[in-house]
Amino acid sequence: MLTRKQLELLEFIHKRMQKDGVSPSFDEMKEALDLRSKSGIHRLITALEERGFIRRLAHRARAIEIVKLPETMDNGGRAGFEPRVVEGGRPESTPKTAMPLDALGVNELPLLGRIAAGEPIEAITDGAQHVSVPGAMLGAGGRHYALEVKGDSMIDAGINNGDVVVIRETNQADNGDIVVAQVDGYEATLKRFRKNGDMIALEAANPAYETRLLPEGQVKVQGKLVGLIRTY
Repeated sequence: MLTRKQLELLEFIHKRMQKDGVSPSFDEMKEALDLRSKSGIHRLITALEERGFIRRLAHRARAIEIVKLPETMDNGGRAGFEPRVVEGGRPESTPKTAMPLDALGVNELPLLGRIAAGEPIEAITDGAQHVSVPGAMLGAGGRHYALEVKGDSMIDAGINNGDVVVIRETNQADNGDIVVAQVDGYEATLKRFRKNGDMIALEAANPAYETRLLPEGQVKVQGKLVGLIRTY
């Protein structure tokens, strides 16, 4: 499954190559997808290449070859493609599959895809799977969802690759909280939150990873970590 931004980029490249016979430049891609920097395009290109949709050809400018297209792009359309990105921070962007929970008993939470504990990735939601969570883990209740962790940047905080984290939806965080942070409007990552003036630091809990320091406007908190589920 492709993320919304990955599909948009693949569509843009495909249409430009059909029209001009050459792939667009990274600057054109950045403008078309309304991204702030070309680094986001680099990450999307890499993701499309890893998933087998495109191939970069060595020693040629603008050397991108489309290997395959998803079924949702048949005849240039997008019928049936309705990814729901975790969009915390605004009431209208609450994941539809998130649910209010009682603090007692066992609760079923929607598993809304993966979250990066490493380099940022886009969290994809589908809500088809659920996980059972003790009510005591959820504290005072509210809206919660679960995400599978990908990566090892939070291992010193006891969060391993493959763990499932339980997240309480909120757009507020205190320094030191471990949060789901949306970066540049589409990437999602699990990091420790610290604010200093108008800058936000997203800290890893692994010395192999550097802290990311970003302007406040580029970071949106989508939820705070309240629990963790590990399968042995």
